[in-house]
Amino acid sequence: MDKQIALGCMRLAKLDINQAERLVKKAVAEGIILFDHADIYGAGKGEEIFGEILNRNPDLRSKIKIQTKCGICKGYYDLSKTHILNQVERSLKALKTDYIDILLLHRPDALIDYQEVDEAFTELYLSGKVREFGVSNMNPYQIELFRKFVKQPIKYNQLQFSLVHSHMINQGIFVNMSEKEAIDHSSGLIEYCMLHDISLQSWSSLMASWSEGSLIDNPNYEPLNEKLEILAKKYQVTKNAIAISWILRHPANITAIIGTTSVKHLQEITKAKKIRLTREEWYSLYLSSGHQLP
Repeated sequence: MDKQIALGCMRLAKLDINQAERLVKKAVAEGIILFDHADIYGAGKGEEIFGEILNRNPDLRSKIKIQTKCGICKGYYDLSKTHILNQVERSLKALKTDYIDILLLHRPDALIDYQEVDEAFTELYLSGKVREFGVSNMNPYQIELFRKFVKQPIKYNQLQFSLVHSHMINQGIFVNMSEKEAIDHSSGLIEYCMLHDISLQSWSSLMASWSEGSLIDNPNYEPLNEKLEILAKKYQVTKNAIAISWILRHPANITAIIGTTSVKHLQEITKAKKIRLTREEWYSLYLSSGHQLP
């Protein structure tokens, strides 16, 4: 499978229409076909700006895939049938399109009624308004409940993942060990998704954490940045590209979502698709990010 990078559109609303159009066109030119949205990004303005880009470029829609998410409300989560259907209609109107390629449920709703989700998904699929479905930030047992009650297959799971936020990797390496890395943060998510042909997507692909910000040139991760710099010089790319290539190297074929609004950074990062880190290089980055091996 080809290495995949998607453009995250969370910050698209910070750009004017001309800047946003230039970014999207460059992304397509660089081989990006998946554009990741959510109904809450920019309080809905992100989808509206993207819709205007599609309106300006009517030939663009057939070349790309649009993914959006719903379920996060102010102070609560809502995965009811009514909310899912209403938000899809809102997204379709904002995006100026008559179908969404992929709909993800953004966060687990503790009050979810899986029968209602089944009804919503079935209605959306049969009407042609949504072609594929997935989830975001959900564990294997939550997905198993979808598999039991919801007829439409769950094909995607979007999760926080980066060189620093690597719990999904840690657990597999530290099985049955006493180190902190063995703490079960993910319930075997990578292995589960691979078993069930569920495509993984990484969000915050270049972030250390919400509080620390980007891992690139972060003083809390000097050894990691030193290693990134060495490999960047070897492959003649930026440290951003090396950090993304680390995600792409995993055999789960994870799609790395990048949230840049800079055309320059976009061009630099997409070079990651041409890099295949050696096994030693991949592990050296993992270790330099503060982890160890048992």
